[in-house]
This record gives sequence, structure tokens and C-alpha cells, in this order.
Amino acid sequence: MIKAFISGCSRAALTPEETAFFREENPWGLILFRRNCEAPDQVAGLVASFRDAVGRSDAPVLIDQEGGRVQRLRPPNWPSYPTAGTFGTLYEKDRQCGMRAAWLGARLIAHDLLALGITVDCLPLLDLRLAETVDAIGDRAYSSDPETVAALGRATCEGLLAGGVLPVIKHLPGHGRAKVDSHLELPRISASRQELSQADFLPFKALADMPLAMTAHLLYLEIEPQHPATQSPTIIQDIIRGEIGFDGCLMSDDISMKALGGDMRERAALSFAAGCDLVLHCNGDMAEMKAVADAAPALQGKSLQRCDEALAKRKQPDAGFDPFAAREEFDELLSDVPDRAVG
Repeated sequence: MIKAFISGCSRAALTPEETAFFREENPWGLILFRRNCEAPDQVAGLVASFRDAVGRSDAPVLIDQEGGRVQRLRPPNWPSYPTAGTFGTLYEKDRQCGMRAAWLGARLIAHDLLALGITVDCLPLLDLRLAETVDAIGDRAYSSDPETVAALGRATCEGLLAGGVLPVIKHLPGHGRAKVDSHLELPRISASRQELSQADFLPFKALADMPLAMTAHLLYLEIEPQHPATQSPTIIQDIIRGEIGFDGCLMSDDISMKALGGDMRERAALSFAAGCDLVLHCNGDMAEMKAVADAAPALQGKSLQRCDEALAKRKQPDAGFDPFAAREEFDELLSDVPDRAVG
């Protein structure tokens, strides 16, 4: 029985307690952070240890490898990548070059990840970069223009998929208007549904065919003032599943973030009740991991179907890809972009 949650772990190798936990609880997947990533052989070993513990050779392993300041894999052991905003700047100058660069960057990231056994990247971020956008998003966003975000987001998804890695679109239904960091407190969004429909929701609608998506821990005051999006049946059913039209596998953002209230069991239970297929818990705290596991149901029914359909979209990498030539082309495309941020 696979349980409907994704877990982090505490360090660069599984502890005996973590190995026993994963063997007993069988979470759908594992997510890695910088604390887990020291060297290629070490990461590959950690990934293999997790899969051995859960008894599934294809168990999903996730990471946030965006570029810029959100890169769990960093030099000198891995190459660095620019921010999403860098692609947005190039796209403004030359649309074809911008989309090609976004595709190449994602294809190169997929090459890096698959060599380690990592099969899911929590990318692209489809939030708009607006005047009020908090630095927690900032240059992680491609642009303030929904069409630009959608175009570059799709190029990124296609690059990852071509490399055998599943993309995760985030953060539904839009994090761009947050004025505070949801890692630290709950953002409250005052924009009307009409305003959001005409801007923030549009990139997600354009990429609603993608296999995986992640919610936002935001309170939309004019739509559902009682519950953050992650825990709101109204937001998930009426907007994410309804208006946006996303019917893939929906995971929560990290429920250990301070935007959410209550203990971990309550946070998980509310997220499942609202309609999340999977709950994500990242910090590697064993007591919290056990509470999430206690609240997590068996993966079954429509949620199981969505997860299986998502995994079925992961194919073998395209043949003939030359990472050295691709990196050379990638660097050349971005050579004239000012203030290229690579983290």
C-alpha cells in the first residue's frame, strides 16, 4: 500500500530510523534539498536507498532545481543555471531565442537529474512577477506577462519531459500577489476573482495538460477567506480543477511552512479533505513525518489514477542528446543577457 504523501529526509544518507519509516509507511515519493546533496555518488546512493526501502524501483524522487537561488544541486559538483527572469529578459528581446534557451536549460537540468535517479523537478514556476511580488518569488518568475510566462513555462516543461523528468507546475492558482513569504507567514490576497482570472490563472490554464502541479499557501480573501488555497475545497475544486481545468496529480506545497496553522496531522488532513492528491512534507523532522504519515490515506481511487497517469508520461530521454553541445548553445544564447543570475 502506497501512502499519499511525499517526504523529505534529514541528511545526506538515510538514518536507520528513516529507512524503517520509509519501509513501513511507503510514501509515494521523496524530495531532496541542499542538506541531502553533497556529491553525485552520494545523491545516487541516497536515491537508491529510498527506493530500496519502499520496494519500488520507480518510486518518484523530487527536487527543486529551478536555477538562480533555488538550486539544490550546486557547483562544483553540478553546473549552475540562471533564474527564470533571465529567460524572460531574453524572450522580450527575441521570443524564439527565449523559448529555445528555456527548453535547453530544462533539458540540461533533466540530464543532470536523471544521472542521479531524480525523476521529478518542481519546475516551472508559473507565478507572475508583479509590482507587489515578494522576494520569495521575485526573479524566480519569468515575467509579469501571462502569455510570456505560459510560453516559457511550456518550453521548460517540454525540455524536462524530453530528458525523462516530470515537471511540476507551481504554485496554483498563483503566488505572484503575495506580499509576504509563505515560508514565514500566511499571505493574504485581496484581488478579486475577476482580476485573478484575467491574469494570475492564465499561465496555469495554458499548461493544465501537465502531469503534476503544486498548490500555494495563500489566502484569497475575495474568494475563500477561511482557508488557504492548499486547504480550500473552493479553491481546489472550483478554481484549480474547474476554471483552470487542471485534472492531473495535485500536491500541496510543503505543509511544514509557517503559512499554515495547526499541527502536522491537522495540516495534512485539511489538505487531503480539500482535494490534494498528495501532501508534501519537506523538513526531515521525524516526529512531524510520523504525524503526516498517520494522516495520509492509502493512495487509491481518483488520486491513484492521477498519480499513475502522471508517472506514465515520463518517457526515456530523447536519443542523440549531446549535453556539451547543448550547454555551448545555451551559454551562447544567454551571453548578451544583462545581470544574468545563476545563484
